Amino acid sequence: MGDRKQARDTEFQSFVVGRWPRLMRTAFLLTGEQHAAEDLVQTTLEQVYVAWRRVGSADDPEAYVRRVMINAHARRHRRKLKEFLAPRDDSGLHREVPDSSDPIGRADDRGALITALAGLPPRQRQAVVLRYWEDLSESQAAEAMGCSVGAVKSNAAKGIAKLRVVPGLADTVTDGGRTR
Repeated sequence: MGDRKQARDTEFQSFVVGRWPRLMRTAFLLTGEQHAAEDLVQTTLEQVYVAWRRVGSADDPEAYVRRVMINAHARRHRRKLKEFLAPRDDSGLHREVPDSSDPIGRADDRGALITALAGLPPRQRQAVVLRYWEDLSESQAAEAMGCSVGAVKSNAAKGIAKLRVVPGLADTVTDGGRTR
């Protein structure tokens, strides 16, 4: 009994260590605040740990965790918590170092993108983050958001259209809606 629990704990720990940067990045893009992102990831991982036997045996544990995160974020938003994607004082924040293969990471001004994301409604922000930052398919994003593929397409298209008109972002969004 104890060996199985220890094996599950080790498997969970490996999962968390391997996915932590991506989970934090997604949470930051959803919440807009370092501390809120940390809280969101922690809340998500608490829920996932309790169900790890089921999650770890799922076909795609990462998709399961992503769905838990989106749901946790949606619950917070429904409670009318105010979100800020551009903190007023970011002197104590840890700066994410962009991955060289991350197309958005190569953008000259990530701050403009973060600020523009803050202006999107939550569902559009979720669709844009999942589709174009996390590079999920429409069906994966729909599963994570708990909606139809059509809703993802609609929210992503509207979000990208709003981002295209933001000065300074025109170079990071192509005509096809995919980031470079």
